Amino acid sequence: MITIVDFGAGNMRSIENALERIGTPVRIAATPEAVASADALILPGVGAAAPAMARLRERKLAAQIVDAIANGVPFLGICLGMQLLFERSAEDGASCLGVFPGSVERMVTTEKLPHVGWNTIDVTRPHPVLSPLDGEAMYFVHSYAVVPANRDLIIAETSHGGPFVSAIAADQVVAVQFHPERSGQAGLRLLESFVRFAGVGAAHVA
Repeated sequence: MITIVDFGAGNMRSIENALERIGTPVRIAATPEAVASADALILPGVGAAAPAMARLRERKLAAQIVDAIANGVPFLGICLGMQLLFERSAEDGASCLGVFPGSVERMVTTEKLPHVGWNTIDVTRPHPVLSPLDGEAMYFVHSYAVVPANRDLIIAETSHGGPFVSAIAADQVVAVQFHPERSGQAGLRLLESFVRFAGVGAAHVA
């Protein structure tokens, strides 16, 4: 079963619906005990880091998420849920989860921000979740992107007037800047790939 962390993220129900479409049992976790017992975790997110971190800490979920990752629980971060894995965000000066060294910075681009709409992902390092989707278009909504201190984390990049990191992975952690729940069949295939990677089973997506 996939557990979605509930801290008031606006895209949580969309992710739940997408997982149900591929036949994956889903549970919503709003307590540290529920996160601690998860077989696999998804951290969704839209908006800014500071209020998101405040809600995670208020519900005592932040430390439990870090512990789950340290204990090898399969984890997928989506959009803000990816950015929160790093140490700090330049968007509002927030201190984040600090799972990985690095920061979240405003995108350096000649194009309009926020970056909204469909864009392709370029897989830069083989990974079972992302490699089948190399060159696929995914749906993005953001003005900030992660800047890992360790570039070995990067598994995909995307260009928007300049390259930015669109996916990272390390051990059992995968995180993406785009929204698979809004990316049509390609997004469903990514979720299915993560479910298989996590070993919790899912229906086939045509």
